[in-house]
Amino acid sequence: MLLHNTFKSNQWICLLKSVIFVLLPALLIAQSGKVYDNLSVKSKILQSERKYAIYLPPDYETSERSYPVLYLLHGSGDDQTGWIQFGEVLRIADKAIFEGTATPMVIVMPDANTVRRGYSNSIQNTWRYEDFFFDELMPHVEKTFRIKGEKRYRAISGLSMGGDGTFTYALHQPDLFSSACPLSAGTGPNSTERIKERIERYGDDADQMPPDSLIEAYLKRQSVVYMMENLDVESIKSVRWYIDCGDDDFLYEGNSLVHIAMRKREIPHEYRVRQGAHNWTYWRDSLPEVLRFVSDAFHQH
Repeated sequence: MLLHNTFKSNQWICLLKSVIFVLLPALLIAQSGKVYDNLSVKSKILQSERKYAIYLPPDYETSERSYPVLYLLHGSGDDQTGWIQFGEVLRIADKAIFEGTATPMVIVMPDANTVRRGYSNSIQNTWRYEDFFFDELMPHVEKTFRIKGEKRYRAISGLSMGGDGTFTYALHQPDLFSSACPLSAGTGPNSTERIKERIERYGDDADQMPPDSLIEAYLKRQSVVYMMENLDVESIKSVRWYIDCGDDDFLYEGNSLVHIAMRKREIPHEYRVRQGAHNWTYWRDSLPEVLRFVSDAFHQH
């Protein structure tokens, strides 16, 4: 009788293990992260409420730990919901974390498409989005959410206009970011004449055309190639760089020139040219690699 009962117990244990083995992946997948796409912070610098979205990893609500953070910038024409709606950040980040190719992280997606489009301060400094980003948005989210506020746990990425923002933010503040991953960056050859044409076509935050001296200073402040050629090389090297632009992307020239400038100064970076154009199909394929790349820095590989 004892042998029979032991045999039946072993059968039940084997059956239970089989059920757990089958159901465990589904249970883990069910532990999805969460996204909130209509959060806001009051900005004194921009004198308005500024919206942002956020992704919280699957174990955020069940743990007490603090997380590394990725600032993920949208492109021209989108807002803070772009990476959620079109970039499928929830699905892609959950999958990468579940498969172990990315560490759990918080992803912050600000809105740079209200009042004046873009991530930079304006030429005459009357619209100061970059100042808002560093002086108000970052302190707000890193205080509101459990985020590690150190360079080695902070990364930045973005597409198109947001790719340019990724370059400039990491070059202006290399002490704040461990990694920078510009995708299809809207950067490239520029000139005083082109800036004037853009102001005449789209307007600016001032009533009159800025003097050439201000435009030239703005170009030096915002030109990625100029900064790669002239800023302190050790500061640039303190950031891990991953640059990605499709072979059919109309912004290929600017990204290629940045790559060449970095090669000339022996600045380590990953430079990827994959098949694809300037669209969400390309950027959705880019995001898993971005998450892997920034996670390498978070893990201190």
